[in-house]
Amino acid sequence: MATARPPQGATGVGGAKGGRGRGGGTGRMGGSLRAVGRALHFPLTGPARGIRKATHAQGAGESGLGKLIELHGVNGAGDMMITVALASTVFFSVPTDEARGRVALYLGITMAPFTLLAPVIGPLLDRLPHGRRAAMAGAMLARALLALVLSSAVVSGDLQLYPAALGVLVASKAYGVVRSAVVPRLLPPRFSLVKANSRVTLGGLLATGIAAPIGAGLQAIGPRWPLYGAFVIFIAGTFLSFTLPHKVDVAKGEDTALLAADEQHLHGPHRRPVKRPGLRTVGIAVTHALAANCSIRCLTGFLIFFLAFLLREHPMSGQSAAVSLGIVAVAAGTGNALGTAVGAWLRSRAPEIIIVTVVGFVLAVAITAAAFFGAVMVAGLAAVAGFAQALAKLSLDALIQRDVPELVRTSAFARSETLLQVCWVLGGAIGIVLPLRGSLGLLVGAAIVATGWLTTVKGLLGSARHGGHARPRVT
Repeated sequence: MATARPPQGATGVGGAKGGRGRGGGTGRMGGSLRAVGRALHFPLTGPARGIRKATHAQGAGESGLGKLIELHGVNGAGDMMITVALASTVFFSVPTDEARGRVALYLGITMAPFTLLAPVIGPLLDRLPHGRRAAMAGAMLARALLALVLSSAVVSGDLQLYPAALGVLVASKAYGVVRSAVVPRLLPPRFSLVKANSRVTLGGLLATGIAAPIGAGLQAIGPRWPLYGAFVIFIAGTFLSFTLPHKVDVAKGEDTALLAADEQHLHGPHRRPVKRPGLRTVGIAVTHALAANCSIRCLTGFLIFFLAFLLREHPMSGQSAAVSLGIVAVAAGTGNALGTAVGAWLRSRAPEIIIVTVVGFVLAVAITAAAFFGAVMVAGLAAVAGFAQALAKLSLDALIQRDVPELVRTSAFARSETLLQVCWVLGGAIGIVLPLRGSLGLLVGAAIVATGWLTTVKGLLGSARHGGHARPRVT
């Protein structure tokens, strides 16, 4: 009896209480560690959640458009890294006269073959309607591997720089063509094609703006580092391409676009198929809209190369050449983003009138800038050209959506995008050979735009009055 046991559960209760005390301390410590972990991860996870929320809004997440927006952002960031590395190697690292020769050589070796290859890209990709995700992944992987090749060439200065740069350019444009063909397959409910393209383009512009200073910082470490960054980005894009919905690889109901300007060649369910479709256009409105867009795209290519050399030789008053070029680049990028945002707001209302208006506005600003040449006018022209390029392209997309039958719409997007890229190359070639005289150069730019505007204004206004083809508009 002297060794009577303690009351039942005493030890257990005491132990339990002690355990709860220790457990509470451990819980509090674990909660603190988790809070610290969340705080450390927030700079990465917070923006990521915000980006995902923005790209997947209004049904874009369910349709798959959100994933395409993110993929296009990756594409823009990788291309910017390569652009920073090549610009520093080919342009900024040597005196102006030598740089002009090197850029001319770059154009000759890369752009000239691309001019011949670009018209083939669209028709070749038409033959891969069931492999669009693989084609986009292949374009990403090719640029990742070529970035490694360029990382050696930018240091040694070997001639392999030029064919590798050509490969990057071709792969980039191939991605762009496939992306244009994929967008119609990923439209959310009550989304117009112009709004979807606006979102995709804005995603690419934002990613490019973020990647530019990062690429400049990597360039300060060494000339290879932006290309290493491009390699990592494009590898991520390769895997991200396969996260797109399977429906982008479904070609059911599609056909190859025969782009023709007269009624007897227009496609339709009762038209006889053609053996050799050519690069013409479906309907008079699309014909003239494409020509007007070509003039704007030619102008932007011209301004990029002409102003790059002009501002390096004659920078803005009180500014260095690099700062002068940066001001013009920011102005152009801001204008492009604003045009994309306005395009999303306007949707597909009167696209012919929009094209006529913005191209005419660019013409007026180009003539004014040539007459009153100066830093403000140059930056203003860059901003207006960027604005017009974005808005005119979105209006062209709306016309293709309205006037081109669904059976051939994706093919029409691919072919029009290829032609626009060729026009950009042509404008760049003009800019590289022109004498570095500001007023003369801007007059040439105005002449380029005037040619496109004067030859298309009548047809576009006529199409606007008649409302295009007798087909309901899609808004």
